[in-house]
Amino acid sequence: MKFQKRTYLLVLVFIAFGLVSCKNNLKEHNPSGLTAQAVYSTPKGFETLVNAAYSYQRWVYGKFEGELMTEMGTDLWMSGHDNPDHSMMNYNNLQGTDSKLEQLWKELYAGINVCNYGITNINKSGLSPNLQTTREAELRFLRAEYYWLLTETWGPVPFSLKPTRSIKTKTSRTPVDSIYAQIFKDLKYADANLPVTQSDYGRATKPAAEAMLARMYLTRGENKEAFDMATKVINNYNFKLLPNYANLWKMDNQQNSEVIYAVTYSDNKKLNDTKNPILYPYGSNRGGNNLPVDFVMWYFQQPGMQLSAKYGRPFQRFMPTLHLLNLYNGKIDSRYHDSFRTVWRANNPSTLPPGMAIGDTAIYATKNVIPDSVRKSKPYRIFDRNDVYNPDGSAKDQLHFVALKKFEDPKVANWRIYRTSRDFFVIRLAEMYLTAAEAQFKRGNLQSAAHYINVVRERAAKPGDKKAMMVSPNQLSLKFILNEWAREFAGEQMRWFVLKRDHKLVNYVKKYNPDAAKYVQPYDTLRPIPQSELDATTNSNFKQNPGYE
Repeated sequence: MKFQKRTYLLVLVFIAFGLVSCKNNLKEHNPSGLTAQAVYSTPKGFETLVNAAYSYQRWVYGKFEGELMTEMGTDLWMSGHDNPDHSMMNYNNLQGTDSKLEQLWKELYAGINVCNYGITNINKSGLSPNLQTTREAELRFLRAEYYWLLTETWGPVPFSLKPTRSIKTKTSRTPVDSIYAQIFKDLKYADANLPVTQSDYGRATKPAAEAMLARMYLTRGENKEAFDMATKVINNYNFKLLPNYANLWKMDNQQNSEVIYAVTYSDNKKLNDTKNPILYPYGSNRGGNNLPVDFVMWYFQQPGMQLSAKYGRPFQRFMPTLHLLNLYNGKIDSRYHDSFRTVWRANNPSTLPPGMAIGDTAIYATKNVIPDSVRKSKPYRIFDRNDVYNPDGSAKDQLHFVALKKFEDPKVANWRIYRTSRDFFVIRLAEMYLTAAEAQFKRGNLQSAAHYINVVRERAAKPGDKKAMMVSPNQLSLKFILNEWAREFAGEQMRWFVLKRDHKLVNYVKKYNPDAAKYVQPYDTLRPIPQSELDATTNSNFKQNPGYE
């Protein structure tokens, strides 16, 4: 594997060879000792370059940094005990020196440069004409995704469609509209040239490009186009909502009918992005999907409990806001108990309290208030809303809380493992239904909007409660739709962009996130440009985002 220094002011890694496959999906190859120019001019070498372009998604999806970037600092999550002061969580002292932001910036640009390199040189690849077209479409899909993450996070950013091989000390910020023009151009090319399915699971496809286009259209306020594209994905392919929301999160059911596009991880950790001095010297020390441990509460010190693979390593980084928990009517909506863990069962025979056996409830966490009379009648430990939250919703206990469980991986070998093989669902079919609903609502087509949102709610209904879960057109509002996005996609790395898209980010943080309410400012709809970029730039017109100067 050969690396070269290059791109926007930072010494970034130009990866000509990379690892991206999972479970016999995308295949890796490392023809070490060859130059990049020699490798990309062979079919096998160029395939490796394309695979490398995919790998940069793993710096965002399924990583702590990506979760900070996309979910935290919203109305849904507060800092747990192990992550009390991170600036992207609560906007307190958020600055361009933030190492997580710098890492994301660097890796997204590294991914773009690999895409640019491949697109520019694909005619030298030796691939068949048809395969050249497919691989270029994949690279354009990825480039569009990376630029979307960059421009939504930082606004006007440096922009290029040409590969760079050396450090640049002069750059400029391209307007958001111009970047989006290229994003749409790339995605339309991908739509026109990608196959409907690919033999390698995890590669971009035609419906994935159309689903990303639907997301982009909704983001840019082009609601008719968003609706048309979302319904095209719904109607023209074989995707189906799973009958049971809980089945989405089973480790043995990851490649299911609802997943339109996923970032894959492997049981073989060496095939992920684990830092390795030979194969992946600039990789992550946490190669693999880290989300299964980031939402786990401190369960093991309670009577009858010990650390276990089933319940995971308790990093307790992120805890739900009371607002998020209150969005669910757990009596009729299955997504509450399918998304969150409220019960931990005894697994430690040496600390069982009287009246408790292995497998009995040892801990119960709830968003409700449990009367003292009930507490006294139970042998297990209870953490209710008054134990966990103050009256204003701020955290009283950052160790023990209702915990997001949808990312759990009970198949890991032991509780110490924090790098799992769970795939990350970047786009699933439910997003297309909610996209269609929001687009139609904004166009004034309330009957149609209610229809599409009710498809999602019907799947979420508990048996016998479908009627109670249905909403009528006159019950719809933007607030209701935003709440539905939260109920369906809590933790799935979408919320920051959803609230920003609908101009609700600052308002919702102030109203529903007491950790961040006192710090968030109107300018926080953009993140600060990494200070290392500013320091390395010699032209004076490359400025920090307003508010972070």
